[in-house]
Amino acid sequence: MTEYDTTETLDVKGQNCPMPVVKTKQSIDQLTEDDVLEVLATDAGSMSDIAGWADTTDGVELVDQKEDGDVYKHYVRKTE
Repeated sequence: MTEYDTTETLDVKGQNCPMPVVKTKQSIDQLTEDDVLEVLATDAGSMSDIAGWADTTDGVELVDQKEDGDVYKHYVRKTE
């Protein structure tokens, strides 16, 4: 269990750069403030790609990232 509740889950497994970031942005734009998006990816590069995107994008916060077997889980909060 996590300390945050996910509002929506985005499955981008099997998709490679830049699609995990592109789809994450599209999904986060549909959410409201304080919602948390869980992103499930199989591209190892998504760990740095999504972290870099969140660091340079106003209105989002990377809450957590986890590696679960061959799936990378990202938790992104919309902050505005």
